[in-house]
Parts: sequence; C-alpha cells; structure tokens
Amino acid sequence: MRAVWYDRQGPANEVVVQGELPTPEPGLGEVRVQLEASGVNPSDTYRRRGAVPAEYPRVIPNSDGAGMVDKVGPDVSAKWVGKRVWLYNGQRNGRWMGTAAEYISLNADLVTPLPDHVSFAEGATLGIPCMTAHGCVFVAGPVQGRIVLVTGGAGAVGHYAVQLAAWAGAMVIATVSSDEKAQRAKAGGAAYTINYRTEDVGARVRDITGGEGVDHVVDVDFGGNLAAVLASVRDSGSIAYYASNGALNPEMPLRTLMAKNLAVHGFVLPTSRHAQRKRAQTDIARWIASPGRILSVDGTFPLYETAAAHLSVEQGGKTGTVVVECAR
Repeated sequence: MRAVWYDRQGPANEVVVQGELPTPEPGLGEVRVQLEASGVNPSDTYRRRGAVPAEYPRVIPNSDGAGMVDKVGPDVSAKWVGKRVWLYNGQRNGRWMGTAAEYISLNADLVTPLPDHVSFAEGATLGIPCMTAHGCVFVAGPVQGRIVLVTGGAGAVGHYAVQLAAWAGAMVIATVSSDEKAQRAKAGGAAYTINYRTEDVGARVRDITGGEGVDHVVDVDFGGNLAAVLASVRDSGSIAYYASNGALNPEMPLRTLMAKNLAVHGFVLPTSRHAQRKRAQTDIARWIASPGRILSVDGTFPLYETAAAHLSVEQGGKTGTVVVECAR
C-alpha cells in the first residue's frame, strides 16, 4: 500500500517520507479500512515533532480517518464489509500504523458507521475534534437547560462543542477573536458571542446571565484563560479543558476553586474511559443525522503532501480540520 511515515521525530519537511509498505491484515476483533481521508490534528504534529518520546522506530502518523471496511478479522461480523465508517485512535494506544496510508487495521470498537450524506473528508473530522468536544461538554452531566461557555467557539473542537451543547438543549455563549468567527459560532448554535480581544469576558458573561455566571465551561486554554473562566463560572459550576498552551503550568488559585466549589476536568481522548468514548460515538451518530450540523474541513491535501498538511496545522489559524485524501 502507499503510505507516509517517519523513522525519526522532527520537522515535517525533514522527517516525513512516502513510499510502499505491506498492506495490513485484520487481526482478532479487527476490521481493515480502505482509507479515503485522514484527519490531521495538532496532537499528531506534536508527536511527530517529539513532544512525546518515540514509541516505535517507524510511525505512520495521524489518528483520525474515514473510509470503507474491505475485510474483517476473526470474531468480527462480515456485515461490516462494505460499510462506510469513520474511526479514531488510529496511531494511538500501542499502534504505530496511523491513517496517513491507503489502509489501516484496528479494533472494530474504534469504527462507527458513516452516513451516506457525510463525505469521507467530513468523517475524518469526527475523531479527536468531535469526540473531545463531546467529552468536555458532557463530562459533568447533562447540559439541557444549562448555560455553557465555550472558549474558542470557532475552532475545530470548540465549534463542535458549541453545536453539541446547543443540540443537547443548552444555551451557549462562545468566545471568539473576530466578527467572522462570531458568525461561525452563531451558525453552530451559539446564542451569544464575546470577542475576547476587545471585551471583558467575565463582565460580558455576568451581564448575559444576570450576574449568575455559567454552569459549565468548555475551555481551549486552561492556563491562558483561567482568570476569565473563573470570572465567568458560577458557584458549584464545572470546567472541562482539553488544552493549556497559554500556560502549561499555571499558578492555581486553589482557594478560589475551593470557595466556589468548582469541579475541574481535564480531557484527552485516547485515555478517556471506554464508556465515555462509546457514548460519544453513539451521540455523534445521532447528531450528524440531525439537520443543520456543520462538519468543517479546513483544507485538503493529497497523501503525498502529508508533510505540507502537518505544516498547515502548525501554522495555526485554521477553523476546521486539515484533511489528507488518502486515494490521491
């Protein structure tokens, strides 16, 4: 099969190579997916650059993808063959072969049927971005009738968080950095947007909520946004964060957290609870079947330009998921 890989960590244009590798065979409990699309997430670029030690001498990058099941292993129903699917945790949890290839074999538990009306490129955005959004929105319980603040509400994860929270019956407030991104967040279901570059987030939230604050926060930068989030969340509220690039080791105001009885949840998809991930797959399947959902592909690259796709993600500023088209 055609594939892209790296044998050492470093800059994409120095370490990423392409060529032919043996096509994998599905093992016990596995399906083989003929990949059409591979999602590139920031975490994929971090791993390639060396943010975590190399786990294997060779790595096919990227965790998310979509395609067609063409073969199943022992103990897997033949009904999977021919199904359109999306998948997650490709190059994660002990697997060196990710989705930047023509085929991948992985546990059937990690694949979910993809409706015909959703493109493969769109399906490749449903792994890390959408499942992370789901985990952060619902980690503290149902959000129906509650007020949810989503920071970075136009980003890949944040926009899915806005949509899922609104779909589940929450009133959503989203922070954004421009008028264009405000329109995107509102299109996803945000009732209010706050430009964090020009407005006091805490003051605006208190104004919107009549001084009460929000019940729950989905946060893109826990360290960088900590002051604004604490000024926005109500007593006995909750915070879920999935990144902290603004400050990796922030000074924690423990007395404030304690006095407000706040629950703080960190979230990373690969090691999250199995039941939590299965619920996300089920809910996302229901959600993408509903009208009005927005599945965002920021840009596409052919397989042989996977390095350029990684560089595009590293440049920042994207509003969706960068996708590699594996058949090109």
